[in-house]
Amino acid sequence: MYQHLLEQVHRSPGSHDDPQGLLYLSCRYLEYLRVKNFSAQTVYGRTKFLRYFRLFCEQLGITQARSVTRAVILNYQSHLYHYRKSNGFPLAAETQHHWLSEVSHFFSYLTKESLILYNPASDLELPRQAYRLPKIILSVPEVETIMNVPEVSTPRGLRDRAILETLYSTGIRRTELCGLNKTDLDFERRLARIEHGKGGKDRFVPIGERALQWIDKYMVEARPRFGCSLAEQALFLNTIGQRISENRLGAQVHALIEKADIGKKGSCHLFRHTFATALLENGCDVRYIQAMLGHANLKTTEIYTHVSIRALQEAHQKYHPARLPLQGQAA
Repeated sequence: MYQHLLEQVHRSPGSHDDPQGLLYLSCRYLEYLRVKNFSAQTVYGRTKFLRYFRLFCEQLGITQARSVTRAVILNYQSHLYHYRKSNGFPLAAETQHHWLSEVSHFFSYLTKESLILYNPASDLELPRQAYRLPKIILSVPEVETIMNVPEVSTPRGLRDRAILETLYSTGIRRTELCGLNKTDLDFERRLARIEHGKGGKDRFVPIGERALQWIDKYMVEARPRFGCSLAEQALFLNTIGQRISENRLGAQVHALIEKADIGKKGSCHLFRHTFATALLENGCDVRYIQAMLGHANLKTTEIYTHVSIRALQEAHQKYHPARLPLQGQAA
């Protein structure tokens, strides 16, 4: 019945005039988030997830918030569980969790503002999120191979080398790198200021001398050649002198990794995983890594303690009775 439901997210008629309508109240809720200074990315995500839910309700003939019952919410949860994407795969548990939690936040807001009598999503048990280990981590030689891919004799290549060095040295997110301004770098103290990171939080991240040297070279020799205006504050620019977009950055880093031909695939987040793992394996306290990555919860950072297996390997080789090579031929 709902095979093409999620692909039809842009076809959501509804009514902006009905004060009890899901569309009207969704707009009111999103405006509330903006007033409360939620990030544009958060508002965008919740806009998308609520659109999915509204379309689902409209397929059931439901357009008003007060007509949504607990049974409707549970039906939506079941739909998400059984839904299959075009490639035949189900939605990840994390995706189901996010979509349902946004619906829960929405109805919690409506209840708090007395716009509906009760919250149909109260006590909703969300799917458990699995803490998955990063599948791919780069070794130091692999990182250096990727670093040498950009042709640094060209403005674009010099920019790409500076981007790679920044990702590896700081472990910042793709969004955070795109948001960097020239004034966010403190060359003297070797710090990068991350403004409005995840959760709207600012933080300072140490950045290595090598990365700063490449950034300085890019700013002097390459950035002015992208034709940007004097008022442009963005650090990393696209080829027409504007702030580089997240999608363009992700595609470019992915292409550089592919071109390195190291047998591994990935993009910006691969450097974030590699950054955290390298620090941990070299003895850095996990709480310092948490601060640098901008994790609100230490549990999110502790996933890297499972990835960093060097100490476990050393202990295994030292203490396991089968650590020694075979003497003679095997039986």
